[in-house]
Amino acid sequence: MSVPDESPSASGTPDELGARLTAYEGQAAALACSGKDPVNVAMIRHWCEAMGDTNPAYEGPEAVAPPTMLQAWTMGGLSGHEGRTETFDDLFAQLDEAGCTSIVATDCEQEYLRPLRPGDEVTFDTVIETVSERKTTKLGTGYFITTRTDIRVGADLVGTHRFRVLKYAPARRKERTPRPRRPRPVVNRDNAGFWEGVSRQQLLIQRCADCGTLRHPWLPGCNACGCLDWDTVEASGEGTVHSYVVMHHPPFPAFDPPYAVGLIELAEGVRMVSNVVGVPYDKVRIGLPVRVEFRRYEDGAEGADGDGLVLPVFRVTEGEG
Repeated sequence: MSVPDESPSASGTPDELGARLTAYEGQAAALACSGKDPVNVAMIRHWCEAMGDTNPAYEGPEAVAPPTMLQAWTMGGLSGHEGRTETFDDLFAQLDEAGCTSIVATDCEQEYLRPLRPGDEVTFDTVIETVSERKTTKLGTGYFITTRTDIRVGADLVGTHRFRVLKYAPARRKERTPRPRRPRPVVNRDNAGFWEGVSRQQLLIQRCADCGTLRHPWLPGCNACGCLDWDTVEASGEGTVHSYVVMHHPPFPAFDPPYAVGLIELAEGVRMVSNVVGVPYDKVRIGLPVRVEFRRYEDGAEGADGDGLVLPVFRVTEGEG
């Protein structure tokens, strides 16, 4: 992936910023902070209701707090905590100045040493545990910063919370390119009449002038009797899904997989391949009733095809599927 010019350091040069950042390892990010509220039954109940946790250990006079609530008792809310150090702010200021202006949380890790009970008042300290070497990700180039928060009740350590973020310089987005055009059907003298009918929103089927056999796709002669003379009938557009596939791969730039491609058996008895629309791709089933729909694709190729491309697709009949 491309790395912005303002990234922490150019490729092949020493990571001077990284060297400065590692000096912050082991320094305090927050000191002598207190939870804004004691551990309490109301918050435990709200948490359990939100998480759908019905463990009886979290109810009644002997209730304990769910261990995964550990961070809830240390959150500063919108007003924050007063114990955050200037060292932590300096670390992030250096990253901002180097172009690492974005941040995303990546993971957390907790260790529980004893249950918290209603009435416990927590205190905590946070240390900058590690700063990684420079990393390049899909988001951009920056540094993973891990902080460790030690949570206590009185002098007892009750739990530890590690939190890791990526502070990074966003990668430059590629310029948007026009969406590729949908492939055009091959029109020749044998099938031109079919596509002329589609342009008029008619679904035309060839009919042998001798034996009356209907055929699709269009052919220069009858495959039943060999007669070269023919005329057309307009199909009703009604049909059923005789078979289908769901296209996932390979991806084609002009299409948005996954999508369903069906072999449609028309009421007149011939079969035709086209997209099945009107229901999610994973709801398409053999035997579903469908009806033809003429869909216009503009395709974004300005001026290339005038009014765009018209194709027959088959929509699942309303109320079915």
